[in-house]
Amino acid sequence: MKEHKPEIINDALQRKNTLIAATSAAFITPFMASSINLAIPSIGKQFGAGAFQLGWVVTGYLLTSAAFLLPFGKLADIIGRRRVFITGIMLFSTLSFICGFSRTIEMLIAVRLLQGVAAAMIFGTSIAILTSVFPASERGRVLGINSASVYVGLSLGPVLGGALNHQFGWQSIFFANTIIGIIALFFVRRLKGEWVGTPGEKYDFIGSLLYSAGLVSLMYGISSITNSVWAKMFIFMGGVLLGIFVVYDMRTEFPLFNIRLFISNATFTFSNLAALINFSATFAVGYLLSIYLQTVQGYDSQFSGIVLLAQPLIMAVVSPVAGRMSDRVQPRKIASAGMALTMVALLVFSQISRQTSLYVLVLSLLLFGTGLALFSSPNTNAVMGAVERMYYGVASSTLGTMRLVGQAVSMAVVTLLMAVYLGDIELTAAPLDSLLTSMRILFYIFAALCFAGIFASLARGNVTRLERKKKKN
Repeated sequence: MKEHKPEIINDALQRKNTLIAATSAAFITPFMASSINLAIPSIGKQFGAGAFQLGWVVTGYLLTSAAFLLPFGKLADIIGRRRVFITGIMLFSTLSFICGFSRTIEMLIAVRLLQGVAAAMIFGTSIAILTSVFPASERGRVLGINSASVYVGLSLGPVLGGALNHQFGWQSIFFANTIIGIIALFFVRRLKGEWVGTPGEKYDFIGSLLYSAGLVSLMYGISSITNSVWAKMFIFMGGVLLGIFVVYDMRTEFPLFNIRLFISNATFTFSNLAALINFSATFAVGYLLSIYLQTVQGYDSQFSGIVLLAQPLIMAVVSPVAGRMSDRVQPRKIASAGMALTMVALLVFSQISRQTSLYVLVLSLLLFGTGLALFSSPNTNAVMGAVERMYYGVASSTLGTMRLVGQAVSMAVVTLLMAVYLGDIELTAAPLDSLLTSMRILFYIFAALCFAGIFASLARGNVTRLERKKKKN
């Protein structure tokens, strides 16, 4: 089945508008993620929430994003990526505004769950739109710019988020994100035409239901294992539903996801596995260091944000360079080197104490950010270059799912281990020695994951014939 292309697909102005729209949207979600980390202690203090509930302010959003990303990515392939993309931006901004008026921790978590659904509409379409518009020879450069936008969002998140939380309260972070969403929507609305990967194909509602319900059940069970008597039942139910989904998906005529892509395409499979491992090992670092700086070291959220700025700032600089390099050098080499640098930085973080110097922390953040930047763009280039154009939406959604599932796993591990060492008491009342012990163990676990990720990254092999053919077009 061939992809439908709009007539203006090769127009220079259209490409420029598309790039601005996609990078604007790419800015929003990481800005929210990095800025809200600085507000976690303040949210906990206002609502009297413990470590478990505060973890769910972040985990709940990631969970629904991951669960609905693939279904929305497939829907976008059928009805149009632009339509789903714009709807996602509008809903995300509206729900961000509502978050600012939350009166209880339960309400905040509930709205964050819905916000994750809206984010899935953005995650599942933005990269697919870019790869539909730009030729393969420019893909690395464009994805590098898009990644840089993500890292600019990550960069401004700690600074603006910390300052807003310190000066005006945590609610102001959500209101600021609403304004940014409106600005992004202005550029998104300028997109013309539509991109449909598989027009006329029937949507797999049964597969979507099995997949979303299975993933939500499994991840909820894992993250709640120490706080809910029903956790094991959810884990079992999630595993069963996902198993049924795999069997059903391989037999249906129009599957939600073509599982045979994993079976027959080593580059696609191991690139996605490497992404899953990388995000599982790295996402919670900002969350942990934010708590460390404010709770252990006693800095305010504004200063903590400035310290954490080191990581995304270096990522914004290195990411476009890594993207261009991946157009000429085997992505597995660059990405694997990035994974190795990330592992070294995590080992340094595992030694933090009350006496750790800020200089050591900043240097480690710079090393950490460089490793992440070297991994991200080349790995994305490898995933999108490993499939035919008609699968761009699914490939983009799959990669996004690996990212979000990895992030959810990262937070689930943090929530689980902190529950073991701290219980569900307020972070400000937690014994500092117990808090530091849990953090050190977590950093060791994440470093071990990165070590395994190096081999997954190397196992993807070299650029395939399909990718070489694309680069000539």
